[in-house]
Amino acid sequence: MTALAQNTQQELRADAFFSCRNINAYYGESYVVQDVSFDIHEGEIVALLGRNGAGKTSTLRTIARAHNPALTSGEIHLNGTALHSLQAFEAAQAGVQLVPEDRRIIPGITVEENLILAQIEGAPGWPLARIYEHFPRLAERRTQQATTMSGGEQQMLAVARALARDLKLLLLDEPYEGLAPVIVHEIEAILHEVKALGITTVIVEQNAVAALKLADRAIILDVGEVVFTGTAKEVLDNKELREEYLAI
Repeated sequence: MTALAQNTQQELRADAFFSCRNINAYYGESYVVQDVSFDIHEGEIVALLGRNGAGKTSTLRTIARAHNPALTSGEIHLNGTALHSLQAFEAAQAGVQLVPEDRRIIPGITVEENLILAQIEGAPGWPLARIYEHFPRLAERRTQQATTMSGGEQQMLAVARALARDLKLLLLDEPYEGLAPVIVHEIEAILHEVKALGITTVIVEQNAVAALKLADRAIILDVGEVVFTGTAKEVLDNKELREEYLAI
């Protein structure tokens, strides 16, 4: 573990809204999350950054209790709930909502039906009226087959679907991936609105500068380990750090 990672461990707080403590996870024999620890405070947006293969998506999936990667040790807590002992559907019911890179929009049904299905199990979140107020494009497309929408519109739906459920922690995996620049600006506007609403969020994004401009703090991973934690501004201002771990 690097000196920076050791410093990160010392700064962890017991009163955090969300915390990972020494989590380790594997894909088969591949050790993809290595003794990762960090805290997030309520209402905070954290950018989880690193080069390709650094373990960012694996960390999100471990937090969301996805079947792969498999958590082998460590603890994950959200607002007093021990997530590490839960299955994925139980973590979702506890308030962890993952918006994956592939969005996983349900085919063969409408936009509105996708939103309604999200509310069937567990405590509901935003009602449809509030979702449509914040996502007017989805209101216009409510009766359209969801998978026939553009990539940007599907990304809006994926975020809205998370808000439709009981949401305590929003995990966003590559929300700008594959989108045209004009659509990226629309998604950025939505995420700034999410920030203004005080929704606790972790964002993984290859466009590190965009993520840092949105985030309060940054955590950098390298080969599955935490190598830096600090403010987003510290990363933006530290050229050596960005070059070494983010190649920007």
